[in-house]
Amino acid sequence: MALILVTGASSGLGRNTADALADDGHDVVVHVRNPARLTDPEDKARWRGVITGDLAQPDEIPGVARQAAEFGRFDAVIHNAGTMHVPDAVTVNTVAPYVLTALMDKPARLIYLSSSMHRTGSTELRELATASAAYDDTKLWVTTLALALASRWDGTTSHAVDPGWVPTRMGGAGAPDDLTAGHRTQTWLATHPDVTPRTGGYWYHRSPQSPHPTAQDQEFQARLLQALERRTGVRLD
Repeated sequence: MALILVTGASSGLGRNTADALADDGHDVVVHVRNPARLTDPEDKARWRGVITGDLAQPDEIPGVARQAAEFGRFDAVIHNAGTMHVPDAVTVNTVAPYVLTALMDKPARLIYLSSSMHRTGSTELRELATASAAYDDTKLWVTTLALALASRWDGTTSHAVDPGWVPTRMGGAGAPDDLTAGHRTQTWLATHPDVTPRTGGYWYHRSPQSPHPTAQDQEFQARLLQALERRTGVRLD
């Protein structure tokens, strides 16, 4: 049994991921922006805990980390929360995962939600300091973050996952990928004892894929981490 945090878990892929993990007997802590979105009367009994905070608001992100700390060290953290809405995308999709990672105790496994659209993202990091970054930019950056962290801390692995274009509220009803397959890779990476590669993978439906080459470039990784530190005032240890 593992202790696992899933961000953005009120609906869509995040909710499906949390449900699957709970069904398998794991202790799941869910993060939601608005607790009113948890409408099932059995929701609170289902989870080990619920933490709240709007990840589009930089001032609320440290509060989410503080709430998470009350549960101790997680076995896995799945950074699922995401949005396509500009100007929130850069904060929700890239800044929040970075700040939460920096402020929380390091889990055994870190999993970051990417997208196939990261391949058209910009390597121009000036956009990171503004609110004008596009969705594909933010997904390139969070993919780079995941791979940059893959060997940073002993005892912590890190992966990026492309869940596919699935029919969620964000993906739209006409999205062509399978919704169930959209969360299975995350649950597998969070709990399976034997994952290859052990760390630093970019995954699609449990299969390792090749990300945009920039995401694996150590110089770009270093520049991204520096840019995130400048923007947030928060440094990785």
